[in-house]
Amino acid sequence: MTYSISRVKWQQAAPLLKNIREKVFICERRIPKNVEFDQGDRTAYHMLVCDDTSQEPIATGRISPEGEISRIAVVKGYRSKKVDKVVMEALFKIAQELSLKEVYISSPLDKVEYFIAQQFQPIGSVYMEVGMPKQRMACSISSAIAHAKEANYYFTH
Repeated sequence: MTYSISRVKWQQAAPLLKNIREKVFICERRIPKNVEFDQGDRTAYHMLVCDDTSQEPIATGRISPEGEISRIAVVKGYRSKKVDKVVMEALFKIAQELSLKEVYISSPLDKVEYFIAQQFQPIGSVYMEVGMPKQRMACSISSAIAHAKEANYYFTH
């Protein structure tokens, strides 16, 4: 399988990005549409991955100008292909271009230990998002890059 990854703007690629996120977050994870698509989409940097053979959109992710990484989604059938790592590496590269020192994620509580093993550290207290307890976590960009090949990031909302 070969695929292409591109940095895209929400204003131009929204239908393709929405296609992926609707399949993963709205249909599979049952996240309400009004929560899934937020104001952050307009200002974030987005990555889009398409299958070279079918030209279908298969994965996406975004990073805010402040370093918040979210909406990492890989459609079924491609999750074992490590596409999420390519998305994360591209997002980490954007963080470097923005001269950010750290990146952040919102981890489901049951995945906190996993992200600690990937060098992310909890910050602040647990909070609720869409009925799920979450923990904000931070990682230096250098540590994030060093551990990107080992981690699985899809389903990071």
